[in-house]
Amino acid sequence: MARPKSDSFEQKRDAILTHAAACFAATSYPAASMNDIAAASGTSKARLYHYYGSKEAILFDLLERYTQRLLALIGQVEAAAQRANLDDRAALHALVRSFLAEYESSATRHVALLNDTKFLGEAQRSTIVNRQRDVVAAVTRFLCRAYPLRVTPANQTATAMMLFGMINWTFTWLRPGGKLSYAAFADEVIAMLEGGLGAASTSSARTGQQTARPEPAILHPVPAILHPVPAILHPVPNILHPMPAARRAPPTVRPEPVEGQVKTIRLVSK
Repeated sequence: MARPKSDSFEQKRDAILTHAAACFAATSYPAASMNDIAAASGTSKARLYHYYGSKEAILFDLLERYTQRLLALIGQVEAAAQRANLDDRAALHALVRSFLAEYESSATRHVALLNDTKFLGEAQRSTIVNRQRDVVAAVTRFLCRAYPLRVTPANQTATAMMLFGMINWTFTWLRPGGKLSYAAFADEVIAMLEGGLGAASTSSARTGQQTARPEPAILHPVPAILHPVPAILHPVPNILHPMPAARRAPPTVRPEPVEGQVKTIRLVSK
């Protein structure tokens, strides 16, 4: 019978995953080696193999734990909303804030989820992609409940993807400690939801337009959050550089009239 793993063993694995995620984000998963991960973790390569048998095993455990964390976070928000008797819109707003708070502290893990899932074997990749679909499905249910007159079976997937599009790429531009905090950005996202979906729902209600409230189950298949995705860590070209000035045509030089030459004026009748 195998001995149960000690708490220190799991803590060491957690630390390895943190350093591995940073290595993958810095150099890409294919470029990062077990030597790099061992050096970043402050241990030897031989010791690293005591915790993980391969780089792919590290990646899978990293993504499995992170997607489980996202699903657990959704459950926590739902439970807290029920305890506080929040309405459906307030529950969605709480979910947006919770996701962005998680993204602030898990940026490198999020990069791995978006960029490196494709490097897993088929079975492991399927597990992670299905977890991503579960996350999308849950967020879609929040949207359907929050804006039942606006989010319908016909547009619910597109609407969920728009929300993820606003929040999933913050690690590329939103820096902790910057002028705009993650919490402040969450307020901006919520304001946009209310100004768009919320305003449309209110307008529909006032004009008497009735749209059937969608069932919690959503249309399948649900796309993964963003998989696969192109490389996004390359510097974005500066599109604000001034354009080169357009070349002006040389001024037309009109010859001076020759002395004694008669100028002819053409009269054009109106």
